[in-house]
Amino acid sequence: MTESGRWAAVCGHDRSQDGRFVYGVRTTGVYCRPSCAARRPLRKNVRFYDSPAAAERDGLRACRRCRPLELVGDARRVARMREVCRYIEAHAEERLTLDALARRAAMSSAHFQRSFKAMVGVSPKAYAEACRLARFKQELRTGKSVTDATYEAGFGSSSRVYERIDTRLGMTPRQYRERGRGVEISCVATTSALGPMMLAATDRGLCFIRFGTSEAALRRELDREYPQATISPMREEQRETFERWMRALSAHLAGASPEVNLPLDIRGTAFQMKVWRYLQKIPYGEVQSYGEVAAGIGEPTAARAVANACARNGLAIAIPCHRVIRGSGELGGYRWGVERKRALIDLERAHRDGAHD
Repeated sequence: MTESGRWAAVCGHDRSQDGRFVYGVRTTGVYCRPSCAARRPLRKNVRFYDSPAAAERDGLRACRRCRPLELVGDARRVARMREVCRYIEAHAEERLTLDALARRAAMSSAHFQRSFKAMVGVSPKAYAEACRLARFKQELRTGKSVTDATYEAGFGSSSRVYERIDTRLGMTPRQYRERGRGVEISCVATTSALGPMMLAATDRGLCFIRFGTSEAALRRELDREYPQATISPMREEQRETFERWMRALSAHLAGASPEVNLPLDIRGTAFQMKVWRYLQKIPYGEVQSYGEVAAGIGEPTAARAVANACARNGLAIAIPCHRVIRGSGELGGYRWGVERKRALIDLERAHRDGAHD
């Protein structure tokens, strides 16, 4: 269907086109069904997408009025996808092909791939890999060798472990088992618009961006986070890199740069990573409830788990958990204080609204 045909369907609130595409509105940050009863947006602000997943990759969220996700998530298909997820979790160490998983869901391979990604937020392959990673980390925590944990988790060879999951551990498998022993972390403290702030990084990227009451308190927190790592102040040869990151964060806080694109070295469960990736897609100056985030990642009943993932975020601003509030409109909690959360939201809204004037 051409874009002009899609626009005509939107103008006519054509229900026959529901499920065939969605349209996003740049100014509101939402996407809708063609039949949505909301006031028609200006054509220049509209983009068309083949699926809700494509719209969400572009940073948009589902309209709460027409609920476009319900078209890809009817009860029977949701039940099928949940059953497939449980199957993947129980058999992650096995070789799971797309065709075999599609047969379990009673769908064609292409339809299953699209439906799974739309509902779960990641491909079946990525979900299985996340389950293998969780199993691998669990085996390491029990004291098993890297080799034994590799095969128990179903990775097949140690080279595949290092190639595929090294960056998601935030350190090598052996270092993870030894609680960060051998990892070198550099840190620097500064004074931001929201008070004392500390940045710390491994050779892969930033692993610590936090606000606090003082440099000493932040350093103690960093030491507790990585008890076996070697932590030292920023070296002279690292100054240029750290200063570039500082400028990027300062520009963001000043409203001059809505996007924050910094190299991050983060560790978390598959669920936490999914939440954190979603938070990075919430548009600058907007907020969502914990329930909306849960629905956005395909876990509509997991609002409390979303709140927990936000609380465990250790990278302030870069992963904007301050943009998530309670469904009642109350701010809810924030790891670095509710006053900072309110200040960040107000700051973003002021700069966003100023840019639209």
